[in-house]
Amino acid sequence: MIVVPDFKAILQRRREQWPWFDHTVRAAQRYKSQNGDYYAAAMTYFSVLALFPLLMVAFAAAGFVLAGQPQLLDEISDQITQNVPGSLGETINTLVDTAIESRTSVGILGILGALYAGLGWMAKLREALTAMWESVHEDGSFLATKFKDLLALFGLGAALAVSLGLSALNGASVMRSLLELVNLDGVPGVDIALRVLSVVLAVVATWAVFVWVISRLPREPVPIHSALKGALIAAIGFEVFKQIAAIYLASVTNGPAGVVFGPIIGLLVFVFTTSRFLLLSTAFAATTEESMALAFVPPPEPAVITPRVEINEGPTVKSGIALVGAGAIAGAVLGRW
Repeated sequence: MIVVPDFKAILQRRREQWPWFDHTVRAAQRYKSQNGDYYAAAMTYFSVLALFPLLMVAFAAAGFVLAGQPQLLDEISDQITQNVPGSLGETINTLVDTAIESRTSVGILGILGALYAGLGWMAKLREALTAMWESVHEDGSFLATKFKDLLALFGLGAALAVSLGLSALNGASVMRSLLELVNLDGVPGVDIALRVLSVVLAVVATWAVFVWVISRLPREPVPIHSALKGALIAAIGFEVFKQIAAIYLASVTNGPAGVVFGPIIGLLVFVFTTSRFLLLSTAFAATTEESMALAFVPPPEPAVITPRVEINEGPTVKSGIALVGAGAIAGAVLGRW
């Protein structure tokens, strides 16, 4: 006889024994009940949609730079003519000249497209974060909501710029240059120490960005202490994922198919996984004891009083005849007695 273990009871016992495990299960349930994967997919869609207008802006910026430096443009044209044989080199040079001539229109269209995609991405991000917190908010006017999303988009861009700048300044090459100035670059184990320090600083910079995202982007105020815990988990997981993704992309892009499709697939996987990291961490922050105590409790359903009226129309003909007959029999019996 095969005995099937009661996994539900085992899970309940483990949740009672391990508070951290109970918290993790609550976070996973919150993420699933609030359709976290659907929000992550929407964020991924708008992220990829914003890629093309951003490339248009980059091409327009390059066109303005090349238009102001004709010597650099001539050097690029000569390099294309020398390295690309036949008429293909002339075609590429023509495309470069056309891109430079239409840099203004391309830049304007790119900025408008990036603004549209960026606002859509920010709206989905804020809705997803608010859903993970199970916050209840009143919908404002369309223009006011879009203006707040625009400010949040600029704020997130500034936070990412500061984080990336700190990561670049605290990189291993910069710190090695500083050590060379004080003649400490030859100390044994300095390479390992620099590597560890650069990873720690990257986690700290990412943690700061995630704290801002989790605590400030939801449409309703949330406790900052819980956001700190969730952001730390997101920062550590994101750094581990970056290291794995770098190894994966290096192995995928070796073949011809990987060169063509590898970057696009890698971008989709990277954005979707990062979005899930962020939403899972937000769900973890939203299911702490502090957050659960401050959570919105919906009021009970209103009581519905339905009056019930019963109408008694008296006995029917059959029941009346039966009653008369029963009375006659009872009277005869009583008379004889």
